Amino acid sequence: MAFETPTISYDGSIKEISLGKEANRITVGGETSYPFYLFEGSMPHPPRIAMEVYDAEPEEWPGAALEPFADVVNDPAAWAQKCVSSYGAEMIALQLASTDPNAQDNSAEHAVEVTKKVAAAIEVPLLVWGSGNLEKDTEVLKAVAEGCAEETLVLGPVTEGSYKALGAASLAYHHTVAAATPIDINLAKQLNILLGNLGVPDERILVDPTVASLGYGLEYCYSVMERDRMAALTQEDERLQFPIVCNLAKEVWKIKEARMTQEEAPLLGDPSKRGVILEAMTALLLMLAGADILIMRHPDAIQLVKGFVKELMAG
Repeated sequence: MAFETPTISYDGSIKEISLGKEANRITVGGETSYPFYLFEGSMPHPPRIAMEVYDAEPEEWPGAALEPFADVVNDPAAWAQKCVSSYGAEMIALQLASTDPNAQDNSAEHAVEVTKKVAAAIEVPLLVWGSGNLEKDTEVLKAVAEGCAEETLVLGPVTEGSYKALGAASLAYHHTVAAATPIDINLAKQLNILLGNLGVPDERILVDPTVASLGYGLEYCYSVMERDRMAALTQEDERLQFPIVCNLAKEVWKIKEARMTQEEAPLLGDPSKRGVILEAMTALLLMLAGADILIMRHPDAIQLVKGFVKELMAG
């Protein structure tokens, strides 16, 4: 008697979202089964990777993370170009870290200028991420949305405290929003409802569940993302049927295991490879939990993850 793989049917599906300008759009989402369960449904678009670019030279990156970009860290536009031309970046995620009031506190006008330069230097979709300070991000991202009205950006994080201002900016200037909540399925659903009530169309909403690094709470993030996908696919919860974006690189490269030198941690292996492996493993696990877009940093980690994607998409 031949063995038959048991399967289940899914009544829901993930919405397809197109990102970037008309000529170079990338579509994410569209899954009709759990991630890579190709024997049960379809996954028309593989997970995509957005490479990080910072708006100012990073001050605390470990050498392994900085080395691939050492010649361009003072020029965000050149940095973005290198990510595309040298490392094959499918998207760019511009991190506006210098606007943080606890860092350089650069102005919204500075952020608009940098975003325009980066957008002009590349043709791939551009994600623009604030510093994480609610008040400043609201000011900065609202200015970026208006000042870069022709660029069709993804703006994040858009939170419960900023969704009215940034949702309105998205509507006015045709950008996509990354709806960010602390890792909680109910909060994620509520923010998606609020954005929908504001009038933001479904095709302009991504979900940012907020994530952690391997070894720092990733298992909890994984379980919440799983529950998100279960609700979307098997319970047909329309307010959770959105592609997921995971801003993971900055979480990985700030942990001590990624930053410690050989002398500080002689038993943890080569520091030039340690962070790369941590980033790749974190990205792989988030991808298996349902991530559609991974914001990553190191080219070697990205190549590892692309290899995983190729193998998994081959069934």
